[in-house]
Amino acid sequence: MAKKTVASLQTSSKRLTKAIKMVKSPKSGAYTFQESVMPPEMVNEWLSK
Repeated sequence: MAKKTVASLQTSSKRLTKAIKMVKSPKSGAYTFQESVMPPEMVNEWLSK
């Protein structure tokens, strides 16, 4: 399934990047993952939030 997703991102007219970051829950202290698909120049801005 992941291979199909990556392949469809590469064949689109725009170049996109999938970014994943870990976020710690303030209540339980457990880590969760947030995923987002965006242009490469927005990745650093999104990760710094």
